[in-house]
Amino acid sequence: MADNRGTRINERIRVREVRLIDDQGGQLGIIPTVDALRMARERDLDLVEVAPNANPPVCKILDFGRYRFEQEKKLRDSKKKQKVLKLKEIRMQPKIGPGDLDTKAKHIQEFLDEGDKVKVTIRFRGRELAHTELGFDVLKEVLKRLTSAYVIEKPAAMEGKFMSMTISAKAGGNKNSPQN
Repeated sequence: MADNRGTRINERIRVREVRLIDDQGGQLGIIPTVDALRMARERDLDLVEVAPNANPPVCKILDFGRYRFEQEKKLRDSKKKQKVLKLKEIRMQPKIGPGDLDTKAKHIQEFLDEGDKVKVTIRFRGRELAHTELGFDVLKEVLKRLTSAYVIEKPAAMEGKFMSMTISAKAGGNKNSPQN
């Protein structure tokens, strides 16, 4: 029997002798595989190859079902501790009014407070492309209206008909401390 990650247990171990660790964690030394397998069966446990690349391979006497459960539990716990970063995007135009700008800045602030990155995009249409400085002014105004610390991860730059910048929350910072 072998699990889906290729761990060899019991009869699947094909080497002549192994370095054996008993169920209490004690080193038993280098033992023929058939003797190690017999010792595991006497204790109603499994012989599991834990270090197949060692010379000789290291095997341990343990309850394989419980071992696999604990490995999966460690994997689940490590996934719980990870924070998944999301990239949110806010789009606007260079001729946005002050009320709408307040609303957009409030949404950006909420995303930053939740720990997400925010891509602020200004879309230029037609003749607006001749006045890209208006887009820079709008982005500066958005940054002024943010109430918590932020980091500018990607400064404002033109990408075709769009000007965008990416900002994220600064960990443990104070109000309005922009950093590149």
